[in-house]
Amino acid sequence: MAFGYTGKILKINLSDLSYSIENKSEYFYRTFMGGSAMASYFLLTEMEKGVDPLGPDNVLVIATSVLTGTPLPGANRYTIAAKSPLTDGFGESEAGGFFALQLKKAGFDALVIRGKASKPVYLWLSDGKVEFREATHLWGHDTGYTQHKIREELNDSRIMMVAIGQGGENLVRYACIIHDLRYINGRSGLGAVMGSKNLKAIAVRGKSNIDFHDRDKLKDLSSFFAQNMNDHSVCKILKYGGTLAWDMEDLDTDGVLPTKNFHGGSFDKVEKVSFEQLKKTVFSGQYSCYACPLRCRPICSGGKYKLDPDFGGPQYETSGAFGPNLLVDDIEVIAKAHELCNRYSLDSIDTGMTIAFAMECYENGLLTKKDTDGLDLKFGNGQAALELVEKIAFRKGFGNLLAEGSSRAAKVIGGGAKKFAMTVKKQSFAMHEPRGKNNIGFAFALSPTGADHIEAAHDMPFEEGKWAVPDLFPIGILKGVPARDLSPYKVRWFVYNQHIYSLLNTLSMCFFTVGPARLFRLNHLVDMVHSSTGWETSLFELMQLGERTTTLARLFSTREGFTRKDDRLPDRLFEPLETGRLTGVKLDREKFEKALDYYYEMMGWDVKTGIPRQARLYLLNITDLAKF
Repeated sequence: MAFGYTGKILKINLSDLSYSIENKSEYFYRTFMGGSAMASYFLLTEMEKGVDPLGPDNVLVIATSVLTGTPLPGANRYTIAAKSPLTDGFGESEAGGFFALQLKKAGFDALVIRGKASKPVYLWLSDGKVEFREATHLWGHDTGYTQHKIREELNDSRIMMVAIGQGGENLVRYACIIHDLRYINGRSGLGAVMGSKNLKAIAVRGKSNIDFHDRDKLKDLSSFFAQNMNDHSVCKILKYGGTLAWDMEDLDTDGVLPTKNFHGGSFDKVEKVSFEQLKKTVFSGQYSCYACPLRCRPICSGGKYKLDPDFGGPQYETSGAFGPNLLVDDIEVIAKAHELCNRYSLDSIDTGMTIAFAMECYENGLLTKKDTDGLDLKFGNGQAALELVEKIAFRKGFGNLLAEGSSRAAKVIGGGAKKFAMTVKKQSFAMHEPRGKNNIGFAFALSPTGADHIEAAHDMPFEEGKWAVPDLFPIGILKGVPARDLSPYKVRWFVYNQHIYSLLNTLSMCFFTVGPARLFRLNHLVDMVHSSTGWETSLFELMQLGERTTTLARLFSTREGFTRKDDRLPDRLFEPLETGRLTGVKLDREKFEKALDYYYEMMGWDVKTGIPRQARLYLLNITDLAKF
């Protein structure tokens, strides 16, 4: 008897509105376990090389894991993956909430979607049943309207769904996918992939039981978390005010708060965009994901923009992208930008960063009001930023160019605009400063999806003598490392942490609840997987799964033509920070390139090309996938 998974993969062909159900073996599940690794497997095996990411041959995968449905805090995430229309390489994004639970209870561990419907449709999955429903009446409407109408049509307010708004429909290259209006599969432009397939939404509702090996042990683990979270520093700050309370002011104090399109590391009006300011203005509550007691997500309502609480509220990344990064000091502008991005299904990081790029082009004379539809795109103009969000979502006027992302827009604008695009592999930086946190430099350069901030643990709590250093003892990292360090020891530290974060994406676990500097420690993962599946696993097997996950994504990207030359950081990071405690600090280019040499060697990849070597693929048991 299988524990922890249904064994069923639902394959959808939208071109002829057909489907099939494929049964997978225990060997398959133990090799990939779910999430990111499983999604990569299907991208490699179900999609031909070189397909148009906005064409019918792109494959969209949604995957849960062997931990989905357990009562474990954090075991509520899922992966959506496809070839990215933003980067033209591996595209992946995770989100929490309740969708994964309902998909699995509906009878499926994963969805593999190909083709393009002749007219807009949505999928309705319920207890093993699959229906294709017309969505012409939903096309052109935002995610809020779409969710309300689908629940009304199906007469069930507890239906969960992922959906796109106008950003996805209009193929904005960084459009995202929205679940329950508040949970976001943000990066890689996967909302545009849904839009290109005329797929408006996927609605799910399941009532089937999920079998687990040891429910009592799973309950014990859940109780451990609930009983100890109020004594753990990360849990306490997340419970108090989410990532906005955790990051904004601390990063500013440390001199690593991205400011003015990464010119500086400190914002002189940071208190105006803090969680405390949000509390004084439009904050109205918090909400949670399935089985998680943290309730780390804010809700905003009212204010001068009449914010709709159904769309939640801004976390740190959105607040950083539309606040200090644009020199905007109005927390209500930030909250409105969050709502608009969720309504229209736009990734708030890439949206904010693309606007920052446009503002820098404007201030340097590469754009004028004639180009910007009359908008005065000076840094600090929050109202102009909100107008641009609308223009981007609907591809109106100047927004049509920015909908392509800053890297592509820079080529059109010319005149040196490229140096203002803070991207790797065409994906914008997240709101973390690599010059002060060198691990983030590795993460931005080496993430298979392009610049990404959750590729590995962040540096600060792991400096020698800091409280989180012992969390890595079980994998043999016995000393702390400086935040600003490009040594081989730091590279080793990054490699192991990348394995951990890739593992969490494959197990569909939230990195706020488990991992380094978290309440659930690494060895808890062994107990979790065993209690769910009954497998006699080990931390060694799970760490190897993490490496397998990273390497599978790399295989996909190298198949699509990516090499070491794409693992490049923009010149700005090799120039000094202009504000904050670390003013004058910059990355050393020669040391960084040497660090990349060490990384490829440690990963078993060719140092010149960055392509995984065959021996490493044998070690990871994925050699057969290289032929795809």
